[in-house]
Amino acid sequence: METRKEDGTYEIIGCAMRVQNELGFGLREKPYENAMAIELRDNGFEVVQQQTFPILYKNQSVGDCIPDITLPELNILLEIKALESITEKETAQMLNYLRIANYKTGLVINFGNKVECKRLSL
Repeated sequence: METRKEDGTYEIIGCAMRVQNELGFGLREKPYENAMAIELRDNGFEVVQQQTFPILYKNQSVGDCIPDITLPELNILLEIKALESITEKETAQMLNYLRIANYKTGLVINFGNKVECKRLSL
């Protein structure tokens, strides 16, 4: 797992570990997302769930991207997964989210067979 203590990702991954220890594996994504929001708030983070960012084409909205969790004060997006492993698809999704939302850092947190975190930056 890639971590950087100074930007908050170390603490975020700690929250993911606590969620996994409590809930275990094998659930769908939404319970993990909701538990992460609770854990992050309990640790002093400002949390927004399912924030909508418009996708623009020629200055017209053509859809939305909706990251699972936004941490505005840290400029970090979180995408919660419950897959076998993080693939190029999840990496590409997060890079697009970062570009569209104009955020600098994203974490894909996978609660598959074990907690797996991938840190991405633009």
